[in-house]
Amino acid sequence: MLRRAFLALSLTAGLAACADNIYASDEAVRSARFVSNEPPSITLYTVIGIPRGEGAHSALMINGSQRVIYDPAGSWSHPQAPERHDVLYGITDNLRNFYIDYHARETYWVAADTVPVSREVADAAIRAAEANGAAMKSFCANDTSAVLRKVPGFTGAPSGFSPLKLRNWFRTLPGATEKKHYDGDPADNHDVLLRQRGELTRAGNKPVQ
Repeated sequence: MLRRAFLALSLTAGLAACADNIYASDEAVRSARFVSNEPPSITLYTVIGIPRGEGAHSALMINGSQRVIYDPAGSWSHPQAPERHDVLYGITDNLRNFYIDYHARETYWVAADTVPVSREVADAAIRAAEANGAAMKSFCANDTSAVLRKVPGFTGAPSGFSPLKLRNWFRTLPGATEKKHYDGDPADNHDVLLRQRGELTRAGNKPVQ
């Protein structure tokens, strides 16, 4: 029994080590704060492979008293979007476009499914994302679902590791609308990230209704 307990603790420690422990300062988060004039909403981003259609990543953009992106186990970053445990702050229109452009390339497209909510519900989603902590690698859909289940109106979110299953459920919610984003950037998006860090006005994604 002691051996099993030791192995369990070792596994937990190992998994925790895989989580992203980035934690921006209070000053950085306050300075980056962005308030959008768009109506409150929750957007589920799903990155989908081309041509097979497999789900590759899940994330949330939450527009409430401020606009943030919850990007569990994500790889996108920008100097103007300070991060705390997978929550990215200061999501201006440009940074939103950068985020989409980073993921949309010749091998992936991005689905943006949006549900209108009240300001109170959006802020509850932000608090749930902040409280969730850093996700372990490959847990993007699982942790996105866990956050949604803590939000009024989204408690039926399915658990599991499938971005497509989560998206199919999200699209059944009242008022859900869809946008599809395609881009012909090369499959290796490393150069896209470097370019975005040097450009503040590029909006290279190509939305298709």
